[in-house]
Amino acid sequence: MAETAAAEGLLAFWHSYRLPLLLALATVIVLLRAYRKVQPKSKIATASSIPSSPRSQSPEKSEKIASNHEKEIEKESNAQVVEKESAKPGPKRVTGKKPAKVAGRRRGSDQEPAVSFIQPIIFFASLTGNTERYAQVLLEELRAAARDRADPENRERALLPPQIHDLSYVDFDDYFITAPKPPSTSPGTRYVYCMLVPTYNIDTVLNTFLGHLDETHNDFRIDTAPLAGLAGYSVFGFGDKEGWPTEEEGFCSQAKELDRWMAKLTGKKRAYPLGFADVKSDPESALKEWSRGLQDILGDIVDHGGLGEGVPGSGDALESDEEDLDDEESDSKANGRKRNKAKSVVDLEDIKFSAETGSSAPIPVDFTTGGKPAAPATEKEMVPKTSPTYAALTKQGYTIVGSHSGVKICRWTKSALRGRGSCYKYSFYGIRSHLCMEATPSLSCSNKCIFCWRHGTNPVGTTWRWKVDDPELIFNGVKEGHYKKIKMMRGVPGVRAERFAEAMRIRHCALSLVGEPIFYPHINRFLDMLHSEHISSFLVCNAQHPDQLETLHRVTQLYVSIDASNRESLRKIDRPLHRDFWERFQRCLDILREKRHVQRTVFRLTLVKGFNVDDEVIGYANLVEKALPCFVEIKGVTYCGTSTSAGAGLTMQNVPFYEEVQQFVTSLNKELERRGLKYGIAAEHAHSCCALIASERFHVNGKWHSRIDYDRFFQLLEKEKADGTPFTPEDYMKETEEWAMWGNGGFDPNDERVYKKGKKKAIQAAAEAQG
Repeated sequence: MAETAAAEGLLAFWHSYRLPLLLALATVIVLLRAYRKVQPKSKIATASSIPSSPRSQSPEKSEKIASNHEKEIEKESNAQVVEKESAKPGPKRVTGKKPAKVAGRRRGSDQEPAVSFIQPIIFFASLTGNTERYAQVLLEELRAAARDRADPENRERALLPPQIHDLSYVDFDDYFITAPKPPSTSPGTRYVYCMLVPTYNIDTVLNTFLGHLDETHNDFRIDTAPLAGLAGYSVFGFGDKEGWPTEEEGFCSQAKELDRWMAKLTGKKRAYPLGFADVKSDPESALKEWSRGLQDILGDIVDHGGLGEGVPGSGDALESDEEDLDDEESDSKANGRKRNKAKSVVDLEDIKFSAETGSSAPIPVDFTTGGKPAAPATEKEMVPKTSPTYAALTKQGYTIVGSHSGVKICRWTKSALRGRGSCYKYSFYGIRSHLCMEATPSLSCSNKCIFCWRHGTNPVGTTWRWKVDDPELIFNGVKEGHYKKIKMMRGVPGVRAERFAEAMRIRHCALSLVGEPIFYPHINRFLDMLHSEHISSFLVCNAQHPDQLETLHRVTQLYVSIDASNRESLRKIDRPLHRDFWERFQRCLDILREKRHVQRTVFRLTLVKGFNVDDEVIGYANLVEKALPCFVEIKGVTYCGTSTSAGAGLTMQNVPFYEEVQQFVTSLNKELERRGLKYGIAAEHAHSCCALIASERFHVNGKWHSRIDYDRFFQLLEKEKADGTPFTPEDYMKETEEWAMWGNGGFDPNDERVYKKGKKKAIQAAAEAQG
């Protein structure tokens, strides 16, 4: 009974007070939740008076900070509680000092891994060979330094013997897009770039190289410091103070520019200061002094594992005008100056006012400066007469016409004057060599082919940025230069009088001397001048300028150099300057296909054994199928025997024998037949190690017609200009001579073949033995 009464009493109590109890419980819950929300904020506000670092701190570091500053935190929290009571409502303000940076710490220097081996790589650029000679001196000095530091017992750290590369023959992407990868056998190897460059006032491969660095730095797809993996770099420049007395006027300006780009691309890893030398004032001593300092730095990198720390500004791309800042006060002042400069940015509200008043405001004129106003920039000459390029090309026998054109007498012209045979163009197309002028309106090229006869001395570039000579000046200049060289042959023993007289009337112009003729902005006007005097035109291009090729007027015969069948081989052999070289190449083939019924189109294949011969027949057949040229010339490379060729990896071992060329021609012809393409082997010239595959469009009545009827060509051309009557390559073809047919050697029986080094006697003896 008692338990029942108690239960009834509790029930009555609940019914009487349930609403106040529920309201009280809800109030407590709300207060607890509000307390939990407020509590973390107060802790954060009192526990950290310094803004958090952008870098995440480790748990150990955070625990140390909490333990070391526990008392300060309590004091600050008490002070902030007082401030909270008196503070007006508003946004919370966090106060504190920015954590001080370690002075002069270089980018990534605190994370540089320990270095076990340092590999110096010497890069140089040279036109006349002087810088190459100095680079070899540096090579020997660094080799000696590596030997002196060699320690057989220490297998963890060492200075390795240096490597050396000519910038004219390296692929920039291999060394200047990312740092070279260390070999798998020595993963701790890192590289130091030692760069020796001259400065010229003309366009050389160095301009292309600097342009490559510029593009790499500004390419949004590439990291801002792609060469940060290097251990360091240093640059040494050669210049001529007679031409540029001061650095401001250009003395060693290209070395300074190179140093600036390398500072940006490596992330401020200048290992040793930029060095200068005047080529006319003991450059050896300046180079030796720089080399000694460089060797000391290389030793430090080996011993300490990196460049270490430097003063503020170490490794910067540009030299600062500020004095050295030694203490925190000056550092803060410098930061203040930077902030003041940043404030000069126009506010959004001021833009309208600036736009309205800026155009009508008077232009400020400085009446106090006594110096002369800067002269407007003028277009540079491609090959100035005072340039090393001019000296190098004239030494090779070129006559420079104007500022960017040239003419040179061919060795086959000399041979034809003496009745000793003409080149393959006579066997294939009927061009007698002593009537042919070899010239170009543009000495600049956009490739650096490994087999180039010009030894890398001609200018290079991807766009025309020079003074442009009038085509009439070039036309008259090349004719005058050619005739002067012909006249110089009149006293040479063996020159035939009748051929000398014939040579004083130019009948053909081979626009293939050097450079890229189609690059000349007025190439069509120049061609019209040739044709107006009934001089046939054989124009050669390297398939890198599709826009110019598309707008080209009619020529007697249009060549395109096809030096490889795939992208990688083309990059290794031609070493093109355009980054989209393969796409340009493909566009040119498409244009050639469109023009095949208007122009006589020719593929010129230069075979370089070890580069573009092995297993590339199918690739070449693909290109022929794509463009369907009228003719395909296959020629073995001619070795020019210079140090520059050796630097490109080209030796006599890369020159194919004629039997190998014949085998390649036969294989290519079979592949074309297998595909149903109508081609056949039309002619050969064994002396030039060359053969011709022709389209069956030129196979009429069972005979090949690869030669050109030049008189007929000019008749058709003049008629086309007069009334617009079109014509095709078949309209001016001519039958190929029997002695030029495949299997007959291709040497004109009217000339005398001259053999050297007793070869003629050996051939006669072999013939007598067979007889």
